[in-house]
Amino acid sequence: MSGSGIGRRHILAGGALATAGIIRAPEARAETTLNLVLESEVVILDPYMTTAAITRTFGFHVFDTLFAMDGQGQVRPQMVEGHDVARDRLRWRFTLRDGLAFHDGAPVRAADVVASLVRWMPRDALGRLLRDATEELSALDAKQFEFRLKRPFPLMLEVLGKPNAPVPFILPERLARTPGEQRITEIIGSGPFRFRADLWRPGNVMVLEKFPAYRPRAEAPDFLAGGKQVRVDSLTLRVMPDQATASTALLANEIDYQQYVPFDFIARLERARHLKLMALGGLHQFQGNFRLNHDFPPFNDPAVRRVLWKLVDQNTILQAIGIPERFRAPQCPSFWMCDAPYASAAGAEAARYSPAEARADLARTNYRGEPVVFLQVAGSISQTAAAVLVQNMKQAGFVVDEQVMDWGTVLARRARHEGWSLFAVYSNGVDMLTPLTHFYIASTCADYPGWSCDAAIPPLVRSFAEAETQAERQRIADEVQRIAYTLTPSVMWGQFTIPAAYRGVLRNLLESSFPIFWQVEKG
Repeated sequence: MSGSGIGRRHILAGGALATAGIIRAPEARAETTLNLVLESEVVILDPYMTTAAITRTFGFHVFDTLFAMDGQGQVRPQMVEGHDVARDRLRWRFTLRDGLAFHDGAPVRAADVVASLVRWMPRDALGRLLRDATEELSALDAKQFEFRLKRPFPLMLEVLGKPNAPVPFILPERLARTPGEQRITEIIGSGPFRFRADLWRPGNVMVLEKFPAYRPRAEAPDFLAGGKQVRVDSLTLRVMPDQATASTALLANEIDYQQYVPFDFIARLERARHLKLMALGGLHQFQGNFRLNHDFPPFNDPAVRRVLWKLVDQNTILQAIGIPERFRAPQCPSFWMCDAPYASAAGAEAARYSPAEARADLARTNYRGEPVVFLQVAGSISQTAAAVLVQNMKQAGFVVDEQVMDWGTVLARRARHEGWSLFAVYSNGVDMLTPLTHFYIASTCADYPGWSCDAAIPPLVRSFAEAETQAERQRIADEVQRIAYTLTPSVMWGQFTIPAAYRGVLRNLLESSFPIFWQVEKG
């Protein structure tokens, strides 16, 4: 996020359409396809229904946003041509760009925007803040829509341009009116690529095809902002659950890009002259978390939850995964990422690694051997992180039931309030930078898997959004973190980066932890 609330400097149907007036992007060279292996298979296609990064990656290629963040953390217009704000800051009026069209040929209208935002806002922490500040959201005509507010909301543009999942992508009104608890069954966006449902083979391959009628902005592409000039015909997303298999395929030129490279393959890939590696630091690193289920025993007991802080040593976990020292941060106590604007050690005295103390603490709780159901993603680095914690938990006296599955199954299982205790996951750093964006803080007391709640946090998050100075925001972030260490919505298992690898025939590949392919050329 960026702007007054979060600090702009810091964060970072194919064929001709009948619609008149659509300006087409230049045609790519015929039959140019990028063969990609991303972090996992795209399982959930409805962009509002999950915070999974793979769905967000899918979404940024198929859908479009009103505003978007550039590489300097500035929020810039995307689908919007311009906007004006009343002097009292209680009315915001926006105008859409000319020539915007959905993949089914229908023009993008202000009514589509309103319906999309109404469906999205309840599902997102920042969206709920915007909803609560809104008196009325309405379409004024085909191209203009307006927010009338109850009180000033300085984060308006930052919320509409947030890169954090769920992203406020714009859907056709007829799809956006799908009840919020139901997934959309037709995937129609207005982004630079269209989803080919007829070519989708779950478990094998997905195809995203260049949308010829997409009208890019005139500016140069810059992270998620600017002109999305598509220079290939299609993206083929291949499913290879085993990362070593994907790296072998990359070495053999059978694929063009691998999002996550196994650490034990780095040396081989670096020696291959036809390949390049992308390793990022700072805000583009990842944060690993063990997410706890507060609605299911034994972690419905806060005293039992807090025992985990003494069972996680980040350095040991990152070493066990095999992450070279140059790709990881030292022990990081901050919910808001280390080496980031709101890095904090507030409350971190609870996170002193001591298995012996953990065993004594657990004995003083009401825990009596209930199985801890630990969901794990087969073959992932998070499974290795889980294995280290499981060993420590058993030594402390926990009974652990390890259940190994694919990520799609974890997403399905975590949506239920019962039947699981925790899972290991890692998230893009840009998603974990502040109380407003951190998945497990921003969702406090909301209907979000894990269901952690301390009633003191939501008002503080609102205060963070309304704070006028960096110093005040830092004070609030520290206070939230102290409460979070007691609440224990999650336990951080490390901060690190995972290199991506790609063939040297790819040009203009944006260096980002978000896989982005609309500006890439091949050949």
